[in-house]
Amino acid sequence: MSEKTIFKKIIDGEIPAEVVHEDEHCLAFHDVAPQAPVHVLVIPKKEIRSWAHLTDEDGPLYGHMCLVIQRLAAELGLDGGYRVVVNCGADAAQSVDHFHFHLLGGRKFDWPPG
Repeated sequence: MSEKTIFKKIIDGEIPAEVVHEDEHCLAFHDVAPQAPVHVLVIPKKEIRSWAHLTDEDGPLYGHMCLVIQRLAAELGLDGGYRVVVNCGADAAQSVDHFHFHLLGGRKFDWPPG
């Protein structure tokens, strides 16, 4: 990646974020344009462009992030359920070229998502 993404700037502390989790592998923070009462982004500290760019080497990181999401959902009181979303590529509305999960909850969701 040539130019720093907004997520890399958040990781580097250049842009503030309302952080709810941080460890050596990932960072989780509230989305500035929430689509639900709870909308947290979970991003790896390793720069990975998108879901399509994950490799076998990233398996442990991916698994760790999934467990972080599970713990955050419990900590944030999402007992009634929650949605985990990954947008991959422009046609799927990926707006930042840095792989990330959206943890959404606090309201009922419809299906299909649209």
